[in-house]
Amino acid sequence: MKKIVVLLIFALTIKGNAQSKGIFNKDPIINLENFQKQKLYFGFYLGFNSYDFKIDYKTVGPNILIKKSTGFNVGLVADLRLQEYISLRFEPGLYYTLRDLNYPDNYFPATATLANKFREVNSTYIHFPLLIKFSSLRTGNIRPYLVGGVSATLNLSSNSKSTDDNLENRFRVKTWTTNYEMGFGIDIFSEYFIFSPSIRGIFGINDELIRDKDPNSPWTSNIQSMKTRAVFINFTFH
Repeated sequence: MKKIVVLLIFALTIKGNAQSKGIFNKDPIINLENFQKQKLYFGFYLGFNSYDFKIDYKTVGPNILIKKSTGFNVGLVADLRLQEYISLRFEPGLYYTLRDLNYPDNYFPATATLANKFREVNSTYIHFPLLIKFSSLRTGNIRPYLVGGVSATLNLSSNSKSTDDNLENRFRVKTWTTNYEMGFGIDIFSEYFIFSPSIRGIFGINDELIRDKDPNSPWTSNIQSMKTRAVFINFTFH
């Protein structure tokens, strides 16, 4: 809740400052009129993420409960203008997140402890998205856009080379995953820079779980596939 309040205050501050400069006025002074006509320009972003897992099971039964948390993002933006309304964007960034997996009781014998039924998946990602940005006509000092594309993600916390598995309390996932992404945002042109809030959905393509050595492992044997799902909220500055 505190984070939501901070975001709202931040958004209202930006909007109030924008209005004072004529960004949302009926007849605004046009800011940075030729900035996006450059062939190539750069920026950076800060933001928040909420990562989840989409788990498909081999047999029907109680699902593994996933507790999500809010992580943070930071990265760079390179925008290559292809034509007036279309550009190619590369947005490499560092993403941190935490997910807790709570396994149902019937996955384990009665003697299992609570620690056996809980796994913490702490992930630090280097994210490499290649996106196509479709911009609308500019109206005054605002310009909405849609964005979509593909990405590859390097998980620095994957433990993929470890010989230990869940019997030694080590939950393993693959080092590299691929995704497709879709989202929308708005470019707001101020006097000195472009501020672009956006929201984007990330959908994993490949199964990223590494199975335990025991084929009957209660932690991995019933999982057909485990793929990342995430929502990014980024605030970009050009």
